[in-house]
Amino acid sequence: MTLIALLSLKGSPGVTTTALGLAVCWPSGEQPVVVECDAAGGDLLARFRLELSPSLMSLAAAARHGADAGLLWQHTQRLPGGLPVVVGPAGGDQARAALAQLNAGVGEVDVLRQAADRAGTVVIADCGRFSGDEAVMRIVRAADAVLLLAHARDDALSHLATLLARPPSWLRDPLFVLAGDGYPTPEVAEALNVTVLGRLPDDPRGAAALAGRPARRPAPAKSPLLRALAPITASVAHRAAACPRHRSRSAAGAVSDPRTVWGGASR
Repeated sequence: MTLIALLSLKGSPGVTTTALGLAVCWPSGEQPVVVECDAAGGDLLARFRLELSPSLMSLAAAARHGADAGLLWQHTQRLPGGLPVVVGPAGGDQARAALAQLNAGVGEVDVLRQAADRAGTVVIADCGRFSGDEAVMRIVRAADAVLLLAHARDDALSHLATLLARPPSWLRDPLFVLAGDGYPTPEVAEALNVTVLGRLPDDPRGAAALAGRPARRPAPAKSPLLRALAPITASVAHRAAACPRHRSRSAAGAVSDPRTVWGGASR
């Protein structure tokens, strides 16, 4: 019963890989689904050699005729481990068109929000690099928790400081995850007055496993990347559950989702 939005501010800190890692590490008993909402285009289609449809584009077309809590699930595909995903088109023009089409109909926030409001469902929206695209920002503003990824280096942090100086309406209480080397985590948190949940190591093999590429390690769950993501995921889940909107929906009750946990499913 949670909507999480992930985005980065500069460079390529690995938003899509982190979204998949969050889904892998999400607490048992809840079913995550990753939705590519990047206005620059998605990566999963090529990474995992998935089908062109169903996809974000087919979801956008269907949403024009109305939406309910089960609509998103009709447009998912399965990764090799069983994780359900809604893949975005590879091209930015197509991705922006799909997002715009969703806005022209019921709206992608309604589709994702309704799916996330079902008991046991966690929608993880991969929003890519921050671009100010209004369709993407609607998703970000509707989320129970927003996770921003950034490198802890001067160039990335200067962009982050500039963005944080904007009026607060653009983003509500973001949570931060740092990637790779650079300034110490406590120093970044204190200097920018932000909540930093953790830091992701430079782990090419672990990232390759999440990206669908062969890895030498037979157990990617033991990779440094996923070991770092586990406590971050637990913290995100806890904070999202404490979101006032999340609590109000819980009190009102939600429709249960009959689908089973994805972990052992086949594609």
